[in-house]
Amino acid sequence: MTTTELTDLRDAFSAAYGLTDERGYAFYAGVHGLPLPTYCEHGTSLFLPWHRAYLYFFERALVDALRRARGDQTATVSLPWWDWTSTQAHSTGLPPGYRAGPGGPANPLAAGPVTLNSADLALVRARLPGAITDGANPTTIRDPDLPDELPRASTVSRALRSTTFNSFSTLLESIHGGVHGWVGGAMTAVPVAAFDPIFYAHHSMIDRLWYLWQISPRGINPPARLLDRVLPPFPVTVRQMLDISTLGYEYAVQVIG
Repeated sequence: MTTTELTDLRDAFSAAYGLTDERGYAFYAGVHGLPLPTYCEHGTSLFLPWHRAYLYFFERALVDALRRARGDQTATVSLPWWDWTSTQAHSTGLPPGYRAGPGGPANPLAAGPVTLNSADLALVRARLPGAITDGANPTTIRDPDLPDELPRASTVSRALRSTTFNSFSTLLESIHGGVHGWVGGAMTAVPVAAFDPIFYAHHSMIDRLWYLWQISPRGINPPARLLDRVLPPFPVTVRQMLDISTLGYEYAVQVIG
């Protein structure tokens, strides 16, 4: 990311943190876990299309929040993808832009505010120790493993050689779960994982890998019986999530350097 892109992303997250209605960060983080009901799809064939819809609507919310905060209707921002297979990731771990820096203003991408009611906070602290900080205004915690324990490109390549949608989705979801565990803390727990900003960079990588498989000779659509399934709480179907060009975004196919 360029310096400008990183500044825009941080400003967008900060703006979304300040919204307490359905336009804000707490609402979108809560869609994935707490507060109930939990909508996210895991362990099903809807895992990939549901999370694509989630990223799509969350990114739109970030753009709206940034425009509102700056009073500029031309401002824009995009969710980056964290390539945890890269040489840099296996050397340094978490992306530099998502780490807490020494001194200076707090980095809004280093941790997210966990704005839950007192009952849900008590539940998280009792059942998910180490996920969030103590005190009245908790934030997410990370406890990353060694950088070289992140998934390798060879592991992803095996998934990309899948010849059915279900086998690809299952393998990719398993890799995805390993990264959640690698980050540690809040990311290990579905109820609060999406309160950590790194969640969205991680899932953008998962979405990118699905796209790369889609455009490969082996990529095929989900089973026909799923194509017209709605992905609540979003007003879209699986079919509408299949072509990212119709959603207005794209991914680099190859990265040089």
